[in-house]
Amino acid sequence: MPSTLKAVLETSQLHPSEERRLHYYVKGDMIPTVSQGVWQVCNGMVQLSTLYPNGEEGLLGWVGPSMCFSLWLTGLQTYQAKALSDVYLIWFSIREVEGSAELAKQILPQLSRRLRQTEAMLAIAGLRRVEDRLQQLLLLLAQEVGQAEAMGTRIAIRLTHQDIAGAINTSRVTVTRMLGKLRSSGAIAIDSKRQIILKDGYWSKANYGSVLRSA
Repeated sequence: MPSTLKAVLETSQLHPSEERRLHYYVKGDMIPTVSQGVWQVCNGMVQLSTLYPNGEEGLLGWVGPSMCFSLWLTGLQTYQAKALSDVYLIWFSIREVEGSAELAKQILPQLSRRLRQTEAMLAIAGLRRVEDRLQQLLLLLAQEVGQAEAMGTRIAIRLTHQDIAGAINTSRVTVTRMLGKLRSSGAIAIDSKRQIILKDGYWSKANYGSVLRSA
């Protein structure tokens, strides 16, 4: 059992009033986002997105263990949260957050992390070349949800080609073509879970530019 979740469960056992705060969502579930409180992830991964006026989905980022998300924390009119894996969440009301200095102290660093991730996504969106946007997105994913292994760094969530296309403002066909080029060149591998592995030796500044620009 993950240590974060174990600590939450132990707290719930010690303080029965806290038990109501533990919520479970199955992979693929849409998580309700309301403005009266804040979700904190105990275990698993959540994907945040918005809907554009034309109906297309835009990827906003990812929230992992200890990180927070809430409609209260955004000014977007449409704000969606989807479980990318089975997830356990804790719900804190706005009154609790504002009334507890200790709780606010715990949440603040995670809000700062979300802010840095959001700024990184904005910087990626501003790059002119789609090849550069894909490269920077893969590196950001490796930083945020990467797991080191013998071959390289595994991006430990499964994103569809459409998810990636929405994140870098291009077409699914273009993403499929560029990922295929990266795979054939040996820069990435795709495992049995359809997760991307960035292979060591290909992701130095000297290498990735030439691989992606030829895609």
